[in-house]
Amino acid sequence: MLSVEDNKLLTETGPNTLMGKLLRRYWIPALLSDELPEPDCPPVRVKLLGEKLIAFRDSNNKVGLLDELCPHRKASLFFGRNEEGGLRCVYHGWKFDTCGKCVDMPSEPPESSFKNKVTIKSYPCRDVGGIIWTYMGPEDEMPELPILEWTLVPKSHRYFSRRIQENNYFQAIEGGIDSSHISFLHRNIQRSKTDAQKALANDRSPKFEVSKTDYGLQIGAKRKAAEETVYWRITQFLMPWYTMIPPFGPTRGGHAWVPMDDEHCWHWSFSWNPLEPLKEEELAEMRSGNDLHASLIPGTFRTVQNKDNDYQIDWELQASGQAFSGIRGIGMQDAAVQESAGSITDRSLEKLGTSDAAIIVARRVMIHAAKGLENGETPPGLDTSKQRVRAASVMLPEGIPFQEGAKELMELKPQDYLAAENE
Repeated sequence: MLSVEDNKLLTETGPNTLMGKLLRRYWIPALLSDELPEPDCPPVRVKLLGEKLIAFRDSNNKVGLLDELCPHRKASLFFGRNEEGGLRCVYHGWKFDTCGKCVDMPSEPPESSFKNKVTIKSYPCRDVGGIIWTYMGPEDEMPELPILEWTLVPKSHRYFSRRIQENNYFQAIEGGIDSSHISFLHRNIQRSKTDAQKALANDRSPKFEVSKTDYGLQIGAKRKAAEETVYWRITQFLMPWYTMIPPFGPTRGGHAWVPMDDEHCWHWSFSWNPLEPLKEEELAEMRSGNDLHASLIPGTFRTVQNKDNDYQIDWELQASGQAFSGIRGIGMQDAAVQESAGSITDRSLEKLGTSDAAIIVARRVMIHAAKGLENGETPPGLDTSKQRVRAASVMLPEGIPFQEGAKELMELKPQDYLAAENE
């Protein structure tokens, strides 16, 4: 369990909170590059860490992220005209560039220098790997962009999505690093055919080994398999909100959970194949909502399956064994249980067991990092040379440590992603 005070520290992410200050020291995935498809396209609303912002791509293809409200009379810049190198407020014509500088103020006399004294809050952005990233921390502490495999592969090898999840960001992270729930929540009783699937179905109380690393956590879950053989699933947690999922095949998956505010988060899902382009049938499955990704209500980031319709649970599907939960789609199965715990769960009332080892350590790491920053320590996980890792799933002889037996599987080598540089 967690004290009420530590739960507040962990979950509150506004500008003046300890956790909010920590999270602002990392580059943040703000939106998909395709959401701003071309220069001077319509602007997009983005809410991050409790701040309402507007993203736009200017005439020179540069992306800006500004406070939503014009500093003049506080009208929303969402309705602004994106033209001639800036975003112009439609109320009185004030125009701002991507750096937040007022570059035109037609409502004032031509001889006035007032516009030179007016700025709007802005955050630097980078458009890399299919994602628009922003940094909301102190300019003189800006780190390098993270090195994450899904941003390094060619565009044809990857599929990304984002959606709104109606709970605190860390509630979702806890689901992402919990390797025991896969034997229950995501279980398809009728499809336990491979050795890995049989191990997941038959050994539902894995033994955990959790190690702190330079980038976050390495989480090994061991299950009994065939005689004198064990099945290891090794999840990677990279500070401050990324997970890499142990794969079943060549196509890999991962997540990020970025706070919108204290009670909602952006749920990012990443699928990629480092070796070859994703097949049409794979993409169709991802878009259908039956995988990590989810189907969205058109024109929104809200899922078709949601708490208002009980995630379209099918009780007959549950009873038949086709889906342990009766809810279709891995992503929506996760959302259902995580959102059902409330927007911010009261962790002081929990009863944690041995299967919660990774969750306990992750909470400590995040809280320690937030307190450490307040005391002048450098946030963990910013060294990009330490981020070249992978999740892994592997059968090993009993007695062989996964750190030894899966060592090469967990390393991201340059030859694995250099092809992206030539696309």
